Amino acid sequence: MSTVEIPRVKVMPEVMFGAQRKRIGLMGGTFNPLHNGHLVVAEQVLSQLGLDKIVFLPDNLPPHVDKKEAISAKDRVTMVRLGIADNENFELNTLEVDRGGVSYTYDTIKELQARHPEADYYFIVGGDMVEYLPKWNKIEQLVKMVKFVGVKRTGAKTHSQYPILWVDVPTIDISSTLIRSKIKQGCSIKYLVPDIVAEYIKKEGLYRE
Repeated sequence: MSTVEIPRVKVMPEVMFGAQRKRIGLMGGTFNPLHNGHLVVAEQVLSQLGLDKIVFLPDNLPPHVDKKEAISAKDRVTMVRLGIADNENFELNTLEVDRGGVSYTYDTIKELQARHPEADYYFIVGGDMVEYLPKWNKIEQLVKMVKFVGVKRTGAKTHSQYPILWVDVPTIDISSTLIRSKIKQGCSIKYLVPDIVAEYIKKEGLYRE
């Protein structure tokens, strides 16, 4: 008597037929240097909006009229890499530095969407930057491509002609300008930046002049 072998049917999970879209937070900036204020904001936005991860995007040349005096992109990228290494939900992307030239957010988002069409992007901006959005390059197209996340800051306006997702973050009065000034004055920057970033700054002799 012959036996009939019943074929085994492997049931594929539903997600295979309709992959869930990723929700990615983007934190751009010069990071000159990266400091603990950046990290607190990133973690709060990640948590409050339930995002999959936060991507840090160091710029090459900021498109501001008042150009910031930044050290080499190599050092800035290294400090970001070191500073976020202990958070599995943080990621570094050097797209703007690799592209060179002036770093326009529109160009960056367009390239990211082409590379990752399965992702929705949430671009983080400080409360003090929201009022400058009308001056951003191709802002009308940009607001249709990403969701802007505004971080509330003391004294900053919370009104905008563009749709903004506002997130409450503890007020931490730390800036890269303050840190550079402290270093020039020979003051401690402990607790202002991650210890590993402070060690790198000291080792490389950054911001002393």
